[in-house]
Amino acid sequence: MVNSTNFSHFILGAFVHTGRLKYLCFMITAILYIMIVFANSILIEVICMKRSLHEPMYIFLCSLFVNELYGSAGLFPFLLIQIVSDTHTISVPLCFLQIFCLYTYASIEFCNLALMSYDRYLAICCPLQYNTRMTSNKVALFIAVVWLYCFIKSLITLSLSVRLQLCGNMINSVYCSNYLIVKLACSDTRVNNIYGIIATIFTIFVPLIPILFSYIKILKICLVGSKETRQKAVSTCTPHLASLLNFSFACCFEVFQSRFDMTSVPSVLRIILSLYFMICQPLFNPIMYGLKMSKIRQICKGLVFSQINCP
Repeated sequence: MVNSTNFSHFILGAFVHTGRLKYLCFMITAILYIMIVFANSILIEVICMKRSLHEPMYIFLCSLFVNELYGSAGLFPFLLIQIVSDTHTISVPLCFLQIFCLYTYASIEFCNLALMSYDRYLAICCPLQYNTRMTSNKVALFIAVVWLYCFIKSLITLSLSVRLQLCGNMINSVYCSNYLIVKLACSDTRVNNIYGIIATIFTIFVPLIPILFSYIKILKICLVGSKETRQKAVSTCTPHLASLLNFSFACCFEVFQSRFDMTSVPSVLRIILSLYFMICQPLFNPIMYGLKMSKIRQICKGLVFSQINCP
């Protein structure tokens, strides 16, 4: 049996030979990355600079946009290098670093969406108590706990995988996946499998509890509330629900792809769909929230027109 530290690299086996088209793929991917960085950075700056946006809902949004930048930084630089490379290898330390970034990104994303759903529940169902129950100190505490909790959870996952003895170094993916590395192990993986189930429950199902609770309460209020209440719920909850459903679909596909036989699906389509959760979500969120949230939209319009009118 060979320990993983005896491998200097992993081979990413899902890449297909594209010939000269790889430069076109590189340009498209680079443009997408630039758009993600630009869109999220602009909204982070707008929220931080405008005092009128220093409210819990927008602070949670800022945390969400920071996470989009963090997750994208864990994928795109590695992906761009692999697209133009002929060997498609990644060093063991960089592979585990990428796993850590992507796993923390996914965990923080779900937890952020859970916090935002609870915030909407308080704003719509308990408007008179909102300012006392969702103070700036509590918002900062919630965000700090979420990020710390997700970092610790991912560190445990990583520490369990690093110790494994591996019998190969071929990963059937375009980026590093903890599950696929565990599958390469020829040592006992029971601890990894048990912790993997626990981590999945805490990553997906635990955040799902406040999300379901919040939206059941909001739905009840909308059914018996005034037209103004329903309009407020629709305007603030629509982008959140769209973001949640989009990310859930992307993550579900990635889980199914890594655990079930997907050879009947064309390889190019598998690659696109496996990258969906890391490409679409960081681009989808700033566009959706930027267009749907009236305060952000108005401030962004004002900034654009002020730049145009400048001599």
